[in-house]
Amino acid sequence: MALRWRIAALVAAAACAVAAAVGVLVHQFSRDRELSQARESARVTLDRAAVIYARTGDVEGSGAALDAPGLPDGLRKLVGKGHRGTEFTGGSAGPAMWAARPAGDRVLSVRVDLTTTMRDIGALDASIVVAGLITTVVVVPLGVVTAGRMSRRLRTAAGTARRIAAGDLDARIAAGARPRDEIADISTAVDSMAGALQKRLLGEQRFTADVAHELRTPLMGLVTAAELLPEGEAAGYVRDRVRVLSTLVEELLEISRLDAGAEHADLSPCPVQPLVRDVVARAGLEAKILSAGRDTEAATVRTDSRRLERILTNLVVNAHRHGRAPVEITVSHDGRTVDVRDHGPGYPATLLDDGPQRFRTGARERGTGHGLGLTIALGQAHVIGAALTFANAPDGGALATLRLP
Repeated sequence: MALRWRIAALVAAAACAVAAAVGVLVHQFSRDRELSQARESARVTLDRAAVIYARTGDVEGSGAALDAPGLPDGLRKLVGKGHRGTEFTGGSAGPAMWAARPAGDRVLSVRVDLTTTMRDIGALDASIVVAGLITTVVVVPLGVVTAGRMSRRLRTAAGTARRIAAGDLDARIAAGARPRDEIADISTAVDSMAGALQKRLLGEQRFTADVAHELRTPLMGLVTAAELLPEGEAAGYVRDRVRVLSTLVEELLEISRLDAGAEHADLSPCPVQPLVRDVVARAGLEAKILSAGRDTEAATVRTDSRRLERILTNLVVNAHRHGRAPVEITVSHDGRTVDVRDHGPGYPATLLDDGPQRFRTGARERGTGHGLGLTIALGQAHVIGAALTFANAPDGGALATLRLP
């Protein structure tokens, strides 16, 4: 149930509870007051009649009666023991207050009719019920409106938090300052958190870019020096390590450009299946290219062929490096979907849940590496407007699916 309706139900329940409590208190107070007044009136009348009876031996015109037939049995027994008392009755004769006392060997009693009084109390109860219903009808919509405003503000805060989690670090709630407003405090805290997170991430991105740029110049000198080494096993090893380091620096620079949003797609018609064959040939790796239809060879999409080649190269290299042969590449009949699959242990759960993370390969069984290949592939896919998803095939192996727009 939405927060709005929970608050509305709570307001309605509170209004009904307050109306019921007030109604019960007013009813009880009014009834007790009327009965007390009727009891006092009956006693006064009874005492006055007793004086008249003692003086004249008659109660005519005093408002009292001797041995009244409707006298309650309990009160009659009490008088029989020589006591005086009062009792309220509500039988078929109507509500009434009785007062009685001994008069020699007879019973002197007074009956005060309360039919009109009880009717007035009933009318008061009905008025209280109507007033409670009117109050509930008025208060509940106000509660719904207030709860709706609170709900919208909370939804705005939640939506902004989700945008920040999705990577939109410029998203802000921008709630105005409101003293003693918890929702405004939450909104301000989320904005402060987003600002601090943005500063930290931008600082890390600038640091990565600066380090990569600073390494590039001495690395070029190192590459040149390695090429001048005399041939031999040690020289070959040095050249290989220098090549790996150079690739790492270039990947760091590429990630820095992707993080900064400096990359833009250059769209043009591109035949996908021939491009896939070129990627496999240039990578020098074995891969089986499958087609999902007869017209796949001629299928052309409008995309950035250089970035598409970069994405597919990283996926194929990752499949060979961290998976097992055979590596299969399947192109859909319209060329808009490309699947790259290996038959290794599959992607780790952390990658499937959180996506590729730089400098983390995720699982020991998938080999070692710096985890930049899939990160770059995902970033380049965003640049060309494509969707890159990762899953594990039902019969084993990692499956990366690229869907072009």
